[in-house]
Amino acid sequence: LDFVEIILVIGLGLIVLLMVYQLPTYLSGIMSMTVIGFSVHDSIVVFDRIRENLSRYRRAEYESVVNLSVVQTLDRSINTQLTALFTLFALALFGGDSIFHFVVTMMIGLFSGTYSSLFNAAPILVVWEKREWRHWFRRNPI
Repeated sequence: LDFVEIILVIGLGLIVLLMVYQLPTYLSGIMSMTVIGFSVHDSIVVFDRIRENLSRYRRAEYESVVNLSVVQTLDRSINTQLTALFTLFALALFGGDSIFHFVVTMMIGLFSGTYSSLFNAAPILVVWEKREWRHWFRRNPI
């Protein structure tokens, strides 16, 4: 999951920084590491809540526990993202031209990382736990 954020941030960072402004590529690395940090942290929070709820609701279905865990961590993740986005927005407005594109790329990467942590990681965990991926590539008899 974090691979998607890496590709998005590095690709967008390289396009903006190299093509338009001819800036060094180390800023792209800084952006990608920051976005990966946010994404991994959000994923850890969701997975930890799933672990806690699995011991609490032992008789419930796995999908229900994962769904409950995502709902419980949704407000926290959105509040964290909005706090970071407000700070980045202030930096974009008042920071000047030297960091503007860095901050805009960080905003896009932060949104992408939070989205994938909440809405991609949990469904992939359910698919993995139920081993549904075994049936995806099976040939159906005609």
